[in-house]
Amino acid sequence: MSGKLRVLVLCTGNSARSQMAEGILRHDCGDRFEVHSAGNRPSRVRPEAIQVMAEIGIDITAQRSKHVREFAGQRFDYVITVCDQAREACPTIPGVVQKLHWSIDDPAAVEGAVEGDQQRRLMAFRAARDELRKVLRAGVAPLAPPAKPARKGRGRADP
Repeated sequence: MSGKLRVLVLCTGNSARSQMAEGILRHDCGDRFEVHSAGNRPSRVRPEAIQVMAEIGIDITAQRSKHVREFAGQRFDYVITVCDQAREACPTIPGVVQKLHWSIDDPAAVEGAVEGDQQRRLMAFRAARDELRKVLRAGVAPLAPPAKPARKGRGRADP
């Protein structure tokens, strides 16, 4: 047992918002939270999500899109939904202490295949990333106990 609080972040496709939220929580609070993400209709981690997370120094390239069924029977302290569809379709997860919800606009819904539109898509992904970081810092990070300070050695003090 790690002693960390377990968090599951849900979104319909587990391709952008929930992936970014997972990365943010791991980066900012990984010493206090064990974080996972999933969706009801998983697809793939969107390259734009990977790109905008890399811009702030968070690498989510190893993350993959997962179905919520992969976590069946597991206990979570928090289940966070980041889209209204996921909240409505969220399965009952036994042992969940608390559910949290933030409705974050879907950046993947912004159309764009040409260069100017691609910039609009990236702006939408950045906006979602920044909103997620803001709500997670304000609404989730304070919920975990502070990390235990590292133990100092028992050597003798320098004179």
